[in-house]
Amino acid sequence: MKSPAALLLACLFLSSAALAENWPSWRGPSQDGSSPETGLPEKFSATEGVRWAADVPGIAASVPVVWGDNIFITAPVAAEQKLVALCYDKQTGKEKWRTTISEGSEVQWDDKSNLASPSAVTDGDRVYFLFANAIAAACDFNGKILWKRDFKETHGAFATQWTYGSSPALDGGKLYIQVLQRNEAFQFQGKFDKGTPGKDMSSYILAVDPTTGKDLWKHIRPSLANTESLEAFSSPVFTTYKGQRLMLISGGDTLTIHDAATGKEFSRIATWNPPGEGYNKFFRLVPSPVVGDGVAIVCAPKNSPVFALPLDAKGETKPLWQTEPKGVTSDVPTPAFYKGKFYVLDGGKKVLSCLEPKTGKVLWSGELGGKTKFESSPTVVDDKVYCINFWGEVYVAKANTDKFELLSVNEMGNGTKPNGNAASVRASVSVSDGCLFIRSQDKLFCIGKKVQAAP
Repeated sequence: MKSPAALLLACLFLSSAALAENWPSWRGPSQDGSSPETGLPEKFSATEGVRWAADVPGIAASVPVVWGDNIFITAPVAAEQKLVALCYDKQTGKEKWRTTISEGSEVQWDDKSNLASPSAVTDGDRVYFLFANAIAAACDFNGKILWKRDFKETHGAFATQWTYGSSPALDGGKLYIQVLQRNEAFQFQGKFDKGTPGKDMSSYILAVDPTTGKDLWKHIRPSLANTESLEAFSSPVFTTYKGQRLMLISGGDTLTIHDAATGKEFSRIATWNPPGEGYNKFFRLVPSPVVGDGVAIVCAPKNSPVFALPLDAKGETKPLWQTEPKGVTSDVPTPAFYKGKFYVLDGGKKVLSCLEPKTGKVLWSGELGGKTKFESSPTVVDDKVYCINFWGEVYVAKANTDKFELLSVNEMGNGTKPNGNAASVRASVSVSDGCLFIRSQDKLFCIGKKVQAAP
């Protein structure tokens, strides 16, 4: 019979394991790039501080999604012309299963990315995968396909010039698919058909029954934007404010706030791309919105300002604030929110900034350095900001502080020096159970303390 002390120790162990935070979607448990986990490492490398390293069959921008002892990613298998869903064991890195979701067609359309860019999402019961060819599937935790759909058949192929990369989202018992696209079918680079002639090419948000894969509703999202400005690679973000569950959508030269249950639009920024003012450019949008302290922010493209919208805004409105022209900006990385502050990464200039939510005041900015861009999004946890660049170098800066401080630079890549092509590292860092999960060109790493088995 166990002693009282041994029983107490066992209870504490189980409690610790039960409290281990999952990373269920591409921006984590709070959909803001942060986690309450602690004890995360500051210094590491591909050979130091590694719990395990697993081979992956192909590089992609999709992040490691973690639930219990399972890590889910998507990947292309170019030699077999397959798009696959994979599950790895969090304890050992062993591949548990590999399920083919799509095969017999291209896995890459352009030289910058591939069709496995969207991240998976899980509710702890099923895991959902979406690929840029508009094919989605739900799997159980053993890799069995429960349903599969080709959205081209009902809604048309996704009409984005560059490869579609929006990740699916779960909220309130619904699976959400965001498609912000050109309003007509077209051909890309003279060989790839985008959109489907004869289908309604309006931008939309689709709510799907996660148990069956059937449509629940489709909300058309209008925009005054033109051509490429209609396109967005952002993902839906959900939050509760004053008892109302909200959905936020960025793209089409605006940020909109909706009723999460029905898709009804409550408010929007009039535009960040006004005609006749010398700016009106046609650029796609990449960053998703992020919410903090009753405010949502969105980064307009190509070195444009960051714009803020209060969550209780109504109708078409001007921004609450915006950053100065040529000031704090982000073209690709989605900002993070952590302990009352926004963290914005300018991936081109390699500058990290900390902003006050209510006013947009820049509390500090600092240069990360390095010789290549960041297009992954910052992850903030344990008073540290983790940013990974094209080469797989992880820069760690101090968070929750009154000045910029770079703590370390950690080599996690395979030694090649890709520069914005499909071999570049774009997957953000995921966090669970005191460990970092880092996807490089050909590896999935678990960095940190020994992970505890899920209860």
